[in-house]
Amino acid sequence: MEFGARLKEIRTSLNCSQKELSEQTGLTLRTIQRIENNEVKPSLYSLKVIGEVLKTDLSKFVKTAEAKPYEFNLTLKITDMNQFLNDLKVLIKTHWKTILLIVFIVYLFTSYTDIKSGIMDAWTGK
Repeated sequence: MEFGARLKEIRTSLNCSQKELSEQTGLTLRTIQRIENNEVKPSLYSLKVIGEVLKTDLSKFVKTAEAKPYEFNLTLKITDMNQFLNDLKVLIKTHWKTILLIVFIVYLFTSYTDIKSGIMDAWTGK
């Protein structure tokens, strides 16, 4: 039995509609529907709030004897990273003056007291 079917079974056994579950969890009705139809894998946050509302241990959601454990894929594709770096290069190349100005302004704000005391010392001849 897939995750969505297990969720629906638990929800219906507690006489809870999708709309009620949506209202109690703060998730949209469409999100609940997509999870139950196995269109998406729920996030950890969604699992947590659904488990709290249904007063169900998350182990029921994660593992059963007949289904695979719930998996999270945290791989980062090299092509995605290369695209990010290329986009970053283009951003810096096209907007380097603006970025430099922002860095300079941030430096001035963070060093204001040191700059002020240096100017005051120079002004008074200390």
